[in-house]
Amino acid sequence: MALILVDTNLLIYLYDQNEPVKQARSRFVLGELQKRGAGRLSVQSLSEFANIAIKKLSPFLSVTDVAEQIFLFRNVFPVHMVTPSMVADAARAVRDHQLPFYDAQIWSCARFNQIPIVFSEDFQDGQILEGVRFVNPFTEIFELEKWV
Repeated sequence: MALILVDTNLLIYLYDQNEPVKQARSRFVLGELQKRGAGRLSVQSLSEFANIAIKKLSPFLSVTDVAEQIFLFRNVFPVHMVTPSMVADAARAVRDHQLPFYDAQIWSCARFNQIPIVFSEDFQDGQILEGVRFVNPFTEIFELEKWV
């Protein structure tokens, strides 16, 4: 079984009523990752989830609901800290691979924790960067069984 780092967009789509197809896909993918014990989160993804859910979702989630959901996420999936070494590594990835900084930090968290796959719609689907593969779970050709 491969471990998979879950990016923020899967967490957000659980609550995005304006994207029913992505909401359903997110619910399915996260449920399967939970059942199989394959999903992992970064503290960064939890922080981004909180910020977006409170400020940008329509309808917004209350701060109480966000806190409860973060509690659930961290009890369902192991959560990896972001370290100063990861921040420095992310800066290197910005320079060397032209990644946006926060995407680079997700990549670095996966790399440092030996998680070979990141599920995200923010990277080029199928791209492999220094041993970490990016998979977009929202494409029509996505098959979860290939990854877990």
